[in-house]
Amino acid sequence: MPRVYVGIGSNIDRENSIRGGVRELTAHYGRLTLSPVYESKALGFEGENFFNLVAGFDSAESVERIKEVLAEIESRLGRVRGAQRYSARTLDLDLLLYGDMVRHDGQVDLPHPDVRRYAFVLCPLADVAPDWRHPETGLSCARMWQQFGAGKQEIWKADFDPQA
Repeated sequence: MPRVYVGIGSNIDRENSIRGGVRELTAHYGRLTLSPVYESKALGFEGENFFNLVAGFDSAESVERIKEVLAEIESRLGRVRGAQRYSARTLDLDLLLYGDMVRHDGQVDLPHPDVRRYAFVLCPLADVAPDWRHPETGLSCARMWQQFGAGKQEIWKADFDPQA
């Protein structure tokens, strides 16, 4: 059964949105491994700061089914999909990793490109999966985070418990 990692983010009613997302993921997938929650400024637009974390779980569901479940959870918690890529969100659930799968076909993009692109994805992923090796680079998450460059994108640990 593959280990799955999902990025969770919000900057609209972020405490309730994150807690709702974690609750829904737990209800569907069972016990989650959660990273600390990080806070960061909005990138690509002016808006409230984001909370981000990564959840890990094991699942026999297909990649397609997991993506459907994530979209259903986002919708239940008030996410309205628009044309703007960079905008405020109640809840953003991104499938980051599905075991060691490499698939880039227009429907699925794994490993998710944001793993290598954004501190708010890579840092919490390195917290929960430091030894996982990126199948395209061969680097561990811990090593990728080391090489990412301090100060490239500012993030900081938030004083927030998503399961409280």
